[in-house]
Amino acid sequence: MTQSPKSSPQDESLTIRVAVNADIPAIVRLINVAFIVEKFVFDGDRISREEARSFMESGKFLVASDSAGLAACAYVELRKGRGYLGLLAVDPQRQGSGLGRKLVAAAEDYFRGEGCCAVDLRVISQRTPLPPFYRRLGYVEIGTAPFAPFLQAKVPGHYIIMSKPLA
Repeated sequence: MTQSPKSSPQDESLTIRVAVNADIPAIVRLINVAFIVEKFVFDGDRISREEARSFMESGKFLVASDSAGLAACAYVELRKGRGYLGLLAVDPQRQGSGLGRKLVAAAEDYFRGEGCCAVDLRVISQRTPLPPFYRRLGYVEIGTAPFAPFLQAKVPGHYIIMSKPLA
């Protein structure tokens, strides 16, 4: 799974692959720095090494890297004929360059290859730019869900559940 976009010389060597255990420290760093924007909602890091290892037991991380290192990642999991996409993280220095869209497309390709009929994801309601981002990629809002009881939100909110059928 390799893609070579033409957006900048640095991106010309962009590769997207399934992560291995050795990638866990870099994935954890990337997710925590990318999700720092959620600090106004939740305290603490978004993910630990132990949590990343646990995610890799139930699904996979796709990672995008180039000569500058790990640039983006996303968690993908198969769930009863559907794909679940989560923890999409792009290095803050590289946000706005199209990496998020490329990783979502790679995740959708992965799910198609696994025979999934749709992709589901969830975003927190306080991240107001995210639903429009995903809508532009063909996702629609299909419901909401409360935060897990163990999450102590500092401000009121909920998850927005979005889905996209795969052709």
